[in-house]
Amino acid sequence: MKKLSARRRHPLAAVVVLLLALAATGGLYAAFAPASKAQADDTAQSLAIDEGKKLYSVGCASCHGTGGQGTTDGPSLVGVGSAAVDFQVGTGRMPAQQPGAQVPKKKVIYSQAEIDQLAAYVASLGAGPIVPTKDQVSPDGADIAKGGELFRTNCAQCHNFTGEGGALTKGKYAPSLEDVDPKHVYEAMQTGPQNMPSFPDTTMPEQQKRDIIAYIKTVNSAESETPGGLKLGGLGPVSEGLFAWIFGLGALIAVAVWVAAHTAKAKKS
Repeated sequence: MKKLSARRRHPLAAVVVLLLALAATGGLYAAFAPASKAQADDTAQSLAIDEGKKLYSVGCASCHGTGGQGTTDGPSLVGVGSAAVDFQVGTGRMPAQQPGAQVPKKKVIYSQAEIDQLAAYVASLGAGPIVPTKDQVSPDGADIAKGGELFRTNCAQCHNFTGEGGALTKGKYAPSLEDVDPKHVYEAMQTGPQNMPSFPDTTMPEQQKRDIIAYIKTVNSAESETPGGLKLGGLGPVSEGLFAWIFGLGALIAVAVWVAAHTAKAKKS
């Protein structure tokens, strides 16, 4: 009996065998890797926020306040989210050159990496709309006809039926949507920049935004076709009729004057 007792396995033997089995099948990696990856993501996000804060202090704090609380020269950025930053800075509207009725689109002065860092810092000030993914803004598989209906119902009043843009009141205007990055179109609908109303997912679901993006790309981009020639702002018979009256009638008057002048000279001679 003593010999049999001596041959019994140590109590920790089963644990050792289990650990070896887990190591062989990748179980240890599965158990510990997610935590390490999460820590790495948190560290990267913290670094992005720190770098974004530095950029913010130099280029944004003078108008929006040192903590994004806003001043008399700029609104609060608390709760606007990363999407608002990506749109405003990614289109060159921010930093603004000077105050006015509306901040125009201009050359972008930050790299995309710096824009991401600024967006990360502003997003840390308060939850808000986030930058959309490529799948969210892709027009692939979207319903262009439905997008046209949605655009004419919600957007055409300011941006024109084909997104050519238009004048508003007191020096404001709706910008042209020609060849605008689909990501920025989506972000504008999410955040409502300047004079534009916002269309969150609760009001306009993601699929409807993709339909509108597909419609804009079809009718107002370098890829769109105009078989009728110059589209004249996409206003239809109004602009075409005005063009005919001003240039067509003007040309006829010029010809008539030329003919009359030459006829008079001919009679004198």
